[in-house]
Amino acid sequence: MDKRMTFQEIVDKSLETIKEFEKVEKKKWGIEGAVIELSKQVGELSKNIMIFEGYYMAGRDSLPEYQTSKEKIADELSDIFFMVIRIANHYKIDLEKEHLKQLEIAMKHPLMKLGRKK
Repeated sequence: MDKRMTFQEIVDKSLETIKEFEKVEKKKWGIEGAVIELSKQVGELSKNIMIFEGYYMAGRDSLPEYQTSKEKIADELSDIFFMVIRIANHYKIDLEKEHLKQLEIAMKHPLMKLGRKK
């Protein structure tokens, strides 16, 4: 995939992938399964960041289960995004529209105005 995709194209491609996963998943994922997986992926992201930033005791990073890289962090972020898309789809939420709305709200926050007065 070397072509840049729109946000909606990424969501659509993700939903196509979800349909393919549904054909091989042992148990049909409901919203609960998606939220559990999201929680698991956030935990994996946290672990990888803690390893990458050196929070664990010396020597632990030499163990195979404590090897990490920016690529692993990127993989976990992608997994989280995938679950967010799956959850939004379940509730019929337009992520792009909602995110843009939240950005607009954030930019109008009184504290943002203080930062612009310089």
